[in-house]
Amino acid sequence: MSLPSDSSAYLPSHTVSEDREAQIFWRIRCRIIRSQLRKIFESARLRTTLVALLSLVFWLGLFLLFYEAFRFVKQQVGGAGAAYHAETFKLVFHLFFASLNVMLVFSSGIILYGSLFRSPETKLLLSLPVRDERIVLYKFQEAVGFSCWGFFLLASPMMLAYGLVISAPWYYYALLLPMILAFVYIPCSLGALACLLLVRKAPKIKMAIVAAAALASVLFATRAVWKTIRDPQADLFGETWFQQTLQRFQFAQQEWLPSSWLSNGLLEAGQGVTESTGGIDMPMVQSCLYLALLISNALLGHLLVVNAGKRWMRKGYSSLECSPRGRRSIQPARVDRWLRAALFAFPTPVKLLLIKDWRLLRRDPAQWSQFLIFFGLLGLYFLNMDQFSNQENNISSITWVNMVSFLNLAVVGLILSTFTTRFIFPMISLEGQRFWILGLLPVRRETILWSKFVFAALGSWIPCSLLILASDLMLQIDRLVVVVHQLTCLLLCLGLASIAVGLGAMMPDFREPSPSKIAAGFGGTLNLVLSALYILLIVPFTALPCHLYLIAGRGAIGGAILDPEQWRYWLFYGLIVAMVIAAVAVILPLTWGLRAFRQLEME
Repeated sequence: MSLPSDSSAYLPSHTVSEDREAQIFWRIRCRIIRSQLRKIFESARLRTTLVALLSLVFWLGLFLLFYEAFRFVKQQVGGAGAAYHAETFKLVFHLFFASLNVMLVFSSGIILYGSLFRSPETKLLLSLPVRDERIVLYKFQEAVGFSCWGFFLLASPMMLAYGLVISAPWYYYALLLPMILAFVYIPCSLGALACLLLVRKAPKIKMAIVAAAALASVLFATRAVWKTIRDPQADLFGETWFQQTLQRFQFAQQEWLPSSWLSNGLLEAGQGVTESTGGIDMPMVQSCLYLALLISNALLGHLLVVNAGKRWMRKGYSSLECSPRGRRSIQPARVDRWLRAALFAFPTPVKLLLIKDWRLLRRDPAQWSQFLIFFGLLGLYFLNMDQFSNQENNISSITWVNMVSFLNLAVVGLILSTFTTRFIFPMISLEGQRFWILGLLPVRRETILWSKFVFAALGSWIPCSLLILASDLMLQIDRLVVVVHQLTCLLLCLGLASIAVGLGAMMPDFREPSPSKIAAGFGGTLNLVLSALYILLIVPFTALPCHLYLIAGRGAIGGAILDPEQWRYWLFYGLIVAMVIAAVAVILPLTWGLRAFRQLEME
């Protein structure tokens, strides 16, 4: 028996109009938001103020970083002339927004799948006399909101910094917010359409299709990065190098890409009054035309999502819920047996909990695929860093290599902080849904929390240390600095794991089944900000003494020759300070998390 394709067949004749239905859903959303804000300000005013201040500090740090980078490009990099710098800025904008375009498609599709097809709220909404397209649109707006905040946090400081560096006119700043909102809606619509289509037409192989699409995107980007790094270049970061790079990344400037519409609109608005026709500011007109193009395509995406939800949502949900489940093998996989043998030094309860967490990670492609994508690209970059290596034993070359090596360490830490926020922080909240099972086990609650910490620290330290080691070998740096990098990497992994596990135990959300929404909430934002601040504290205490140690004895600074032996001791002092900071970052969150976890047990 086939189901009707039109959702109106399920609705009684007295159903309210579409406009009234939309008003009801918006009223529900506004009430939910107001109640959540009221709860936050009444019970967590201090934490709200703290996370707001830390987020502001994080935003200002990104703004200063982009501002100095744009100033460096304008004043120092490549050839001279405004036209050359404009081409460089154009490359940066197109690559940045093209990569975010792809990420928004995947993130919005994954979030919509979890909130629409895996949420208990959807079952309740389907039992009500509500149109299917209204349910899809209700969940789609949530996905857009969760996908939009990260984009705005990363893109807004870059756009403002660019406008200040080039002295953009007033309408450049006025067009920022509408252009961002219109642009974000387009890739989110594409992700939602892909999600609905896969669930309706290919529910059994949906993950394989998503994995194949992600792999194709990664291979395409890898090929471009590989050609940029491996091709012979006589003058790194010179004019010839930039011209070759501009040619290789022409694919990101295709006119049919929404990211190109956003980039061209912002670049046109930033030019100012360069030419006028009949008293008309042509750059402003061009940027407004790009804005109109973005808005029209966003509205088209909205209509397509509504129509797809009307036709595919109920059938896809029924086929997904009623499809037969395959029987799982009761025999442990070979990789699980290998892991069990490798964890022989841990107590049996911790070992079993670690294997359980590993199985959950292994069976969830949405987690390990993102991990492989980001760290795979980093590994490709690190393995091809021989062109940055120290070919000359002078201060300029040593300074450059040391700066690149510690920037690599900071980048690995920042990416790891996003993964601990996204995957480690929600682990306690997700365990709460199965807390009655854990309560029946002869295991202390502290053991559960310690197993999460060991899983996060050990699982992150192995790939991160290998990446840093590959970077150091390609850069051919001093062996003592290699040891310092490995110790710093260990401190970063321990601290970031402790912050994520401790905050996850202090601020659990047992009502939310989606880990992405948990990570995007108040606690996840606080975890990301604290992790970034921790990285900014640890890395400089080891980077500066390493820099002075490496240049000691090779030249004069301020008219004085530095003594290598003296700065060798300062290198160890910097490590001791970093270890003290890491100890505080490990002990305090875990202590507070254990205390909160014990109180949770008694409630």
